[in-house]
Amino acid sequence: MKKILFTLFIMYGFGLNAQNAQITDYDWKKMDPKQRKEVINNLSPEERKELLKNFRNNMVIENLNIDTSDKKEFIQVYNEYLDSQKQIMNQFRSSSDFNPETLSDDEAKAKLQQSFELGQKLLDNRKKYADKMQQVIPCQKVLKLFHTEGMMRDKMNERKPHSGHDNTARPKQNP
Repeated sequence: MKKILFTLFIMYGFGLNAQNAQITDYDWKKMDPKQRKEVINNLSPEERKELLKNFRNNMVIENLNIDTSDKKEFIQVYNEYLDSQKQIMNQFRSSSDFNPETLSDDEAKAKLQQSFELGQKLLDNRKKYADKMQQVIPCQKVLKLFHTEGMMRDKMNERKPHSGHDNTARPKQNP
């Protein structure tokens, strides 16, 4: 819920609307926060996901000032990149709910090695998609995208409630 509210705050601040979303009847910029919250709460999970995806895409396009002729191709590559990064992270998350203090030395070494391997996979994937993106947009915009992505991730992490255990074995993606 906090992510949705944070996203709505960003939407309001940037004055963006969900032009490409299934929900085109709403002028998000002119709605007050209570109205936006009510509309979002009435959306199905699939509609919420689509709305947030479209908002993210619109925000990235606006932030990077992507040429109209390149928008469709860029968004396709960008969404592939995000899906690929998510798939890689999910490989680690499925086995990351543990307490490092209860692991034996061998188990801890294995988890640490696994986190290094995950970090390398994420980096390799990022390089791969940076090359793909540079075929659509200039290198400077790819760099700006990764920089902005890192800042947004840091902001979201600040807002996450801390769980009862330490997640030191979960690697952090660096911009």
